[in-house]
Amino acid sequence: MSTLAAEKRPPRHIPDKLSTPAGRLLGSWETLLAAVAIAIFTANSLASPHFLDPWNLSDATYNFTEKAMIAFAMTLLIISGEIDLSVAAIIALASTAMGAAAQAGFQTPALVGIGLSVGLLCGAFNGLLVARFGLPSIVVTIGTMSLFRGIAQIVLGDQAYGGYPSSFAWFGQGYMSDFPWWPTIPGFEVVTFEMVAFVVFALLFGILLHRTTFGRWIYAIGNNAFAAQFSGIPVQRTKFILFLLTGLMSGVAAVCLTSRLGSTRHTIAVGWELEAITMAVLGGVSILGGSGSIPGVVLAAIVMGLVTFGLGLLNVPGIIMSIFIGLLLIVVIALPIVVRRIRSRTPA
Repeated sequence: MSTLAAEKRPPRHIPDKLSTPAGRLLGSWETLLAAVAIAIFTANSLASPHFLDPWNLSDATYNFTEKAMIAFAMTLLIISGEIDLSVAAIIALASTAMGAAAQAGFQTPALVGIGLSVGLLCGAFNGLLVARFGLPSIVVTIGTMSLFRGIAQIVLGDQAYGGYPSSFAWFGQGYMSDFPWWPTIPGFEVVTFEMVAFVVFALLFGILLHRTTFGRWIYAIGNNAFAAQFSGIPVQRTKFILFLLTGLMSGVAAVCLTSRLGSTRHTIAVGWELEAITMAVLGGVSILGGSGSIPGVVLAAIVMGLVTFGLGLLNVPGIIMSIFIGLLLIVVIALPIVVRRIRSRTPA
């Protein structure tokens, strides 16, 4: 074939297998997590005859709903390139404040307001140090993690606060069937308040991140904060708001957890910061910032909840679960890096 004919021949087009909507769906991280969740659900149902009991499944949601509330806000923060390691300590401090208020005779509306306010104040303190003074968030929140839990430990010592009003227990122990307007659908009478709150917050944070200008700002800041600043995005203000949201959701989690346990100790929610970060990273959020999605975090929360509940039904010790969570965090952080290195060494 002549050179001229070769030049006139149109270039070959190699179709992209993921160019279609179906291809992108099948190749997405969310699809993989959904498949893993189905596999774990099936394995749990085969491993334990009690797993499929509706009330047991309802109890299983407590393994992830409270932590997922924090993970939603943590997701936005990590996408922006920051992190908050003090969320569990905020829960401890908010719970301590609610416990002290309960001892003083405050009723449920005031207790909820105190828990949320303490979360907001702690988030504002973190945001001020990071956004206003430019301190590294990992250093700041390691410090406030010790500060907030240390205050709770000084106030409580080895004691525990109890004596919460009976109406306060509804947030962590109540079922939606207690409301007359909740639909009387067979099987739905076991839906907990926390599960409904989990769904509502997932929708709100999903809309905020994926359907608003503020969400686009978060992605832009996480990819290049310097360029985002010069493009007119209020970087400092956005980060401050994100720390406020993280503190607020920690306060919400504190209300639910304290209500469910019915008591407060300074060791409450120990290690939850690790599990919230694991949910975010397992959900596809880049620990370096700039990418991630709320649907992925929702699926990751369900996967972790199913695993924890399944291991509990099999009487696996809690320390084994902690080891599993730690290994899972290492794997999901290391896996994308390993895949990129393998791809870079593979000839085109």
